[in-house]
Amino acid sequence: MVQRYRWKNKQLREHIDVLNGEVQPSKILKNAVYLHSVLKKWVSAHIWIYDDRIIYCGDKLPENLEGCEVTDCRGYFLVPGYIEPHVHPFQLYNPHSFAHYASQTGTTTFINDNLMLFLLMNKKKAFSFLGELKKLPFSMFWWARFDSQTEMQREETVFSHSEVKAWLGHQDVVQGGELTSWPRLLDGDDMLLHLMQEAKRLNKVVEGHLPGASEKTLAKLALLGIDGDHEAMTGKDVYMRLMQGLAVTLRNSSIRPDLEKLLEEIKEYNIDNFDEMMLTTDGSTPGFYENGVLDDLIAKAIASGIPVIDAYHMASYNVARHYRISHHHGMIAAGRVANINFLEKKDQPAPLSVMAKGQWVKSLQGEKADVPAPEWERYGLAPLEMEWELTYDDLQFSMPFGIEMVNEVITKPYSVSIDASETSLSENHDECFLMLVDKEGKWRISTMLKGFAASVKGFVSSFSNTGDIILIGKDKRDMMNAFKRMKEIGGGIVLSENEEILHEIPLKVGGIMSEKGMEELIDEEKKMKELLFARGYSFDDPVYTLLFLQSTHLPYIRVTQRGIYDVMKKTVLFPTIMR
Repeated sequence: MVQRYRWKNKQLREHIDVLNGEVQPSKILKNAVYLHSVLKKWVSAHIWIYDDRIIYCGDKLPENLEGCEVTDCRGYFLVPGYIEPHVHPFQLYNPHSFAHYASQTGTTTFINDNLMLFLLMNKKKAFSFLGELKKLPFSMFWWARFDSQTEMQREETVFSHSEVKAWLGHQDVVQGGELTSWPRLLDGDDMLLHLMQEAKRLNKVVEGHLPGASEKTLAKLALLGIDGDHEAMTGKDVYMRLMQGLAVTLRNSSIRPDLEKLLEEIKEYNIDNFDEMMLTTDGSTPGFYENGVLDDLIAKAIASGIPVIDAYHMASYNVARHYRISHHHGMIAAGRVANINFLEKKDQPAPLSVMAKGQWVKSLQGEKADVPAPEWERYGLAPLEMEWELTYDDLQFSMPFGIEMVNEVITKPYSVSIDASETSLSENHDECFLMLVDKEGKWRISTMLKGFAASVKGFVSSFSNTGDIILIGKDKRDMMNAFKRMKEIGGGIVLSENEEILHEIPLKVGGIMSEKGMEELIDEEKKMKELLFARGYSFDDPVYTLLFLQSTHLPYIRVTQRGIYDVMKKTVLFPTIMR
């Protein structure tokens, strides 16, 4: 049975009993100097905690401290746990492994993309999974996507009205979006507008995905119900969004490391109020997080001249207020969840110790809490089991034009001039075979990919926008070998050369995510990138290439479940072939 309220009536009465001296607090943080987010000042107080909640902040101590864990906080500065407002918790890692890793650097609350839950499990299992994650010492919230950001064969069934509305109504969902299909909205799609209206009726915000939007477009989208956006790429973009009343999430990610540039450029606009700004790492790939998560972004903000308290608010209080969860999160005060970071200095956001839901996830002695992962298979997130075989008959690449990479994520059409009927291609050029094949083995679409690499022979991934299988390479034998190995390990990313497996990243959680810890996954990704770079991959982030080959919110040509798709003309140029 789903618990409707954060704390039951009985628990709330117990919290009052703690203040009345009838029940002992679980923990006392004595002599704490902490950031008071409403006063925007550093204040001194004793902080009482009972289970997962802050009960009291003030001058008083309980009359009897026996049986209560007391920590003298002299020498530390306490700030609210950081809140990551825009998480894609499936970039090879999973929601548990990312949260566990991020918590060690002070990020303990997450607002997560629900895309892969939508695609990998039914609603009943997904909601049960959300309930399981609530047992972790991290605070997990979610988005409700309105669309798939690709062309799916059954999109109207998967992202049906009733399914999206059920997600919007869930108590752990705090926003609609991110809305990548806003051009459809402006073109008159009333179904999207209805879903936005439904989000508003439920008092939930709607996030846009608005790269390159003009001032007039931003105003139109504000009128239709967009509340914020994370796609500002210049200081002018930030200013235009603020002018139209939108909240702005400043991004620093593996594919858009823009934060320092944005912080420098907004100085030209004399912006001195940062209350409507937040910080995000926007679902970066694993290796990007070696230097931290939001603590690293706060440090960059402070270094740029953002006032220290505003910098912390951009990763805590501002986020909580925007997403309407400040009654529970984003500040150190009575009634809030006890998510607290312990700093050595006010301007050093990397914490020495971290408390989440009243538990030490990183103690003052540096000990890390062991937080067991969910039982993935119980929720349908088992290793891939593919009962069908790929054949050489599938590897037919006779398309008159192919897809050329402009960067990691932008792709355009080009005319194919080479003979693609051979088993292998020359390494004197950067054209490769490319296939997207249904994970159920029902259909395929084959073309050529230019600009990926000159010497990658067989590269296969079950990590993709829809969970279908991507094959890239110069040699059909190595593509087959990598595909075979990907099946054997239950899903993953595999690189084959001369019919030997050079490297693999097993993704046993639904074929999309690794069950391993972040540290090990970072090493696996790093090695895969090194091998691809050595073979001619000329961009920065091959994982994003795999994710975005199908993404129709980006120009110009995409490979999708429906076929080769022209984003600008909104038409399928070559349909998928049934196997």
